[in-house]
Amino acid sequence: MQFSLQRLVALMFLLVSSARAAGSDYHVGIGKADITGPAADVNMMGYAMLEQIVSGIHTRLYARAYIVADPSQDSNRFVFVNLDACMASQAVTLGVIERLKAEFGDMYTERNVAISGIHTHSGPGGYLQYVLYDITSLGFVKQSWEAVVSGIVESIRRAHANVKPGKLRVNTGELLEANANRSPSAYLHNPEEERARYQHNTDKIMTQLSVSDSEGKGTGAISWFPVHCTSINNTNDLISGDNKGVASQYLEKWAAKQSPARAGSPAVGELQVTDDFVAAFGQANVGDTSPNIQGAFCQDTGLPCEDHSLCNGRNKLCIARGPAWPDNFRSNEIIAQRQADKARELLTSASEEVSGPIDFRHAFLDMTNIQVREGPHTRAGRTCPAAMGFSFAAGTTDGPGAFDFKQGDTNGTIFWKVVGHFLHNPTESQTACQAPKPILLDTGNAHIPYEWQPSIVEIQILRVGQFVILCVPGELTTMAGRRLREAVQAQVQPSWGNVTIAIAGLTNTYSSYVTTFEEYQAQRYEGASTIFGPHTLDAYIQEFLRLADDMAGGRPTDSGPTPPNMIKNQWSFLPPVVIDTAPIGSHFGTVVHDVLKTPYHVNDTVTVTFQSACPRNNVRTGDTFLAVQKLQDDTGEWITVYTDNDISTKLHWQRPHMLSSESTATVTWKIPPGTEDGTYMIWNYGDYKHLTGGIVPFTGHSSSFTIGQPKSTLWKALQQFRHRFLWL
Repeated sequence: MQFSLQRLVALMFLLVSSARAAGSDYHVGIGKADITGPAADVNMMGYAMLEQIVSGIHTRLYARAYIVADPSQDSNRFVFVNLDACMASQAVTLGVIERLKAEFGDMYTERNVAISGIHTHSGPGGYLQYVLYDITSLGFVKQSWEAVVSGIVESIRRAHANVKPGKLRVNTGELLEANANRSPSAYLHNPEEERARYQHNTDKIMTQLSVSDSEGKGTGAISWFPVHCTSINNTNDLISGDNKGVASQYLEKWAAKQSPARAGSPAVGELQVTDDFVAAFGQANVGDTSPNIQGAFCQDTGLPCEDHSLCNGRNKLCIARGPAWPDNFRSNEIIAQRQADKARELLTSASEEVSGPIDFRHAFLDMTNIQVREGPHTRAGRTCPAAMGFSFAAGTTDGPGAFDFKQGDTNGTIFWKVVGHFLHNPTESQTACQAPKPILLDTGNAHIPYEWQPSIVEIQILRVGQFVILCVPGELTTMAGRRLREAVQAQVQPSWGNVTIAIAGLTNTYSSYVTTFEEYQAQRYEGASTIFGPHTLDAYIQEFLRLADDMAGGRPTDSGPTPPNMIKNQWSFLPPVVIDTAPIGSHFGTVVHDVLKTPYHVNDTVTVTFQSACPRNNVRTGDTFLAVQKLQDDTGEWITVYTDNDISTKLHWQRPHMLSSESTATVTWKIPPGTEDGTYMIWNYGDYKHLTGGIVPFTGHSSSFTIGQPKSTLWKALQQFRHRFLWL
């Protein structure tokens, strides 16, 4: 009897253990889709430089969607979408949710869908619905908005169709030499005892949530790390995912090479990965971070910039330098590689399996007048209608502004105050609420032709087991993010124990920056761009704690006021493509400048120029404007080995002058290490607009050319010796 009882107890233990193990599984779906948009004529979003107009492609942009669902209640799920765009926007989020509801009913709504931007400054703009953010793009650009919205929906659609049993793991690790603080003087305004708790003035921790299928093979990962995607500066005119977009490429290509599906590919550590692995690099508390880790220097003297980021009184001369300065694209690759390497390390060493319930909370907030109560993590005060300070116009050391404003300006100038008052003259109450910010643009009270900046924003918490994502509609600085994480951790710890928290910045809505109260007093760029006043962070902390408390208590959350949908009211001044023409005696796709007849070698750059047409005629979603093809010696078949998404290729498109209907496309390919010897050819694909308005596709290709490995120094020396001594 005793022996049977022991066996029964053991059997019950095994059953409970098995149930617990099964309970740690989730249903997970991953999808990826193109959101690149117009590759010509549209202003880039991020640097606010009127002259920075898209003129080609460095890499394509993607939406990467991750669905996590409860297997016991399949409708209990959330979606996190990581976007190769400057930010999410309210206009995009509203458009996405509308289409998801039409297709999936109530399965995907604003409550459980989070859309987060990586903050690349090299993507097409014009997809936000507020005036200030669309000024430099000449208003709303429907083509940009449509590309982003349809791409996000498609990524979610693919993830939805791909939902299957899987496991989640969480891992964190330190990543050095990948970010720097671009406003260290503002950071020093934070209390000394608070700063003493941290070794660095930027967060150096990468936080990763990884996914594996039922066979234990890795299928995807999201890796959050705070660094601005400004490795490529404001002189660039090629669409690019910048350092996070390229990091995704690096990790996905690494996974494809390691996949067991490829013959002879070894497993990495104890982890195997699938060849369709999807790697997202999420943005975190990015506000005061920079990838330009050498620091800011004066272009005229070579000396470090002064505290106001000026050089001889001018902000345009103060420029931050990346690790491979002055080569921005090489600097971009270095910062991308460091993120990809750390993500790979976390992926292959992850051992903490996620287990526990799925939950989510979402709320819209009217940020114009939130009363903040004094608390352990908050300072009493209130928020204000939106306003931009003088230092906003100074720009940053990653991209200075167009006029010689200075950072750290708490006074302003009479001239620019008069200019700003033409928009709206701030009231005494608004001036006092925003103090010490001198108001340049009183955007929260400007309503012509429609709203200039948001009043209603949204916050969101996504939880799966011991992993929590805080979705913030702006750019939190380093210390602001630390305070938010610490406050939420303290709030949920009694109910959930220790959790790993990731901050997802620039999510769902964009409302510029969020500094600490102390950093706000310094009024550098980040403080001047904290639009709801000095108590913005305190308000967010208070409201996130409300959502966290509702989650912990199992209570529903008040949805809050509905934001305006102004998409139908948008103004646009971007002229359409009227017609494309080719010179007399030529046609679309004709080679203007061909490849060399002599062999190329690794690290050489192949250049071909084609007679072309405006890329806006067809954005070629999920397709390419170029191809590098290789001849298969055994079959005589040409296969594509590189497209316009590869970092080794670039597509430069240009008109001879602004009003010309003629244009050319120059394809460059820097031959990467490991390229096989052989015969190659470069193609250009495009579409021209006919006089009748019809869109007609065309192609063109270069002559074939050969690639051979460069001869060694020893071989060259032997050849010289042989020519000198004929008897050898």
